[in-house]
Parts: sequence; C-alpha cells; structure tokens
Amino acid sequence: MAVLILLGWLAVGREVFRGNRRMRRLATLAAPAPAVWPRVSVVFAARNEAATIGAAVPTMLALDYPDLEVIAVNDRSEDDTGAILKRLAAADPRLKVVHVTELPAGWLGKNHALADGGEAATGEWILFTDADIHFRPDVLRRAVAHARAYSLDHLAAIPALQAGGTWLGICVAAFSLVFALFVRPWRVPDPTSRCHGGIGAFNLVRTSTYRKLGGHVPLHLRPDDDLKLGKLMKSGGFSEIVHGARALSVAWYPTVGDLVRGLEKNAFAGTDYRWWLILAGLAGHAAGVFWPFAALFCTTGEVRWCYAAAVAVMLLLAADHQRFAGGRWWHGLFLPAGIAVLDYAIVRSTVLTLWRRGIIWRGTFYSLRELKENRL
Repeated sequence: MAVLILLGWLAVGREVFRGNRRMRRLATLAAPAPAVWPRVSVVFAARNEAATIGAAVPTMLALDYPDLEVIAVNDRSEDDTGAILKRLAAADPRLKVVHVTELPAGWLGKNHALADGGEAATGEWILFTDADIHFRPDVLRRAVAHARAYSLDHLAAIPALQAGGTWLGICVAAFSLVFALFVRPWRVPDPTSRCHGGIGAFNLVRTSTYRKLGGHVPLHLRPDDDLKLGKLMKSGGFSEIVHGARALSVAWYPTVGDLVRGLEKNAFAGTDYRWWLILAGLAGHAAGVFWPFAALFCTTGEVRWCYAAAVAVMLLLAADHQRFAGGRWWHGLFLPAGIAVLDYAIVRSTVLTLWRRGIIWRGTFYSLRELKENRL
C-alpha cells in the first residue's frame, strides 16, 4: 500500500507541477492590442456588501481600459450598499446601478442579479466579477487582447486569496490545491477534454456567445454558478483559465468559521448532490493524506521510508502550488490540517443539505428537489 500511495502522489505531483507551468498568468499576458478596443461591461452583484465595495469598486473604475462600463446590481441590500454605490456612480458616469427589490421564484439571488446585469450590459464582452475583488489597472486590457488573439469565448482567472491569519491561510492553501485537482484548469483549453471551470472573481465572456447559450438562465438554481458558467461557455466555444496572482486579489473569508459557513451552500452542489462522490473523496483523503502521516509512527523499515517519501512529495507539491496561487508557500506544508477543516466543511454541507432537504442562501430556502432539477 505504501508503494501505491507514493506512486499516486508522484503522479498527482507531476500533473499539478506541469499543469501550473502550462497555465498562463494574467499579469503577464502580452497579446497584441487590437486596432479598436471592443466595449467591455464589468458586471457584479452586491448584497449587503457595504464593508467591501467602497474599496473594491474604485479598482474597477481605475481599470485603464478605453471603452468600459461598470454595472453594479444591488440585490435587495439591507445595509448601506445602495447608498455607497449611488455615491460612487455620481462621481463616475461609467458606473450604472441596477436595483433588485424582489427575487422571482426559481432563482438564486446572485444568479438573478447577474442575469439582470448581463441583460443591461452593452459591451461586446462582459466581465462577471464579485463585489470584493481588487484589480490591477492593466488586467482587463491584457485579458481582452488575449481572448481576441486566441479566439476565446471565455477567459477565467484565479485570484490570489488573501488570508488574514495563519490558520485561515492553511485552509485556503488546502482549498486551492483541492480545487485545482477537482477542476484541473490546465486541461480546460483542450476542446477534447471534459474539464471545465469558471471563477466568480473573473469570468470574461463573449457577449454574443453568452446570450446565444441563454445567459444565466441555464444556471438559475446553481450555487456553483461560476464553475457552471465556464462549462456553459465551453459548450459553445473556447475556454481558458489563467493564474491571476499579482493581478487580482480578494480577502475571501475573514475567519475559518466564515469559510466553513460559506462553503455550506455549494460544497455539496459541486458534486451535483452525489453523496457517494463525497464519500469517495473523504476515503481518498483518509488513505492518501492522513494515513501516510499516521504510518510514520506505526510502521518500520522500508515501509516507513516509503511513507516518508510520499509525505515529502505531498508537502512539496502543496507548497509549490501555493506559491503559484499567490499565497505563502509554507502554508502548504500544513496540508493535512487544512484538508481536515475542508472535509469537515464538506461533510457539514452535505449533512445539512440532506437534513434540510435543501439549502438556505441569503435568507431564502431552496429545496433539494428543485436544485437537482437544474442540471447542466
């Protein structure tokens, strides 16, 4: 068993190591500038985001893109979100604010807000993002030039996830590696691969393709709408995911508890509500992540050395991946601790969803039956 685990980590390490180096970086994309820059609409949904939009939205308006509009959809906010957006819009006419006062039946709130923003967009391209993302000024020019040069219909970028403390950083590092292994973003550009993905922080889509495929309507009840937007766009064209470190950043969650609660709505959804896939993943983590460490204390001789080699490969891989993701590399050295927290979050999400027979998101209950019906 020790040999199999070591060989497994060597195979995983080889794929992730090579995959990361095959992916492009948003900060260094250097396609030739088009003769005429197409209009781009930046669209984001905001619900009770008063604590973040005041700092994030100015970075959107500071994008050095020649033909830009920013559409903020205020989704039934109960705090000062609307007032802050109104003040920002008064200072910059490129910012348009759409107010949502009621949520129609059969929609998740964020998805409905993004759909409204997408309908209001006048750009040839739409950048769907979040209300707390911070942009470097040149990233949109680089992204649009690259998408046009390579005839893409969808370009997503993975932001640097800022973590305020050591424990949160360790959890973010583990999430980043698990996400990479689940999505395998380096395979997304291959049209023969089934791998797909999108990133809520940065989903740049060609408007004509997006609307031809139905916009956000096919995603109306998907808690993992950003991932499935990538799947939708790849079904109608060409898609790519790039590293966004040093170009995009977000303070993802303030605490470990917030991260666990934040994953409640979509951790189970990411498996299309297949409980057996959750069990398989947990078994894989037990055998491949936790057991090699335990085996160091209860095995001897060549078997122990084999497990020690597997642990070394695992931790070096996690540290190297975290460096590519824009975080502190040494957070990856505590991978098992981060995986343990994520496993708890995933189990919690699954149990709560099955027990409640649905999810509660932003104060609204959605039944598991209707969620499962929205397959993509």
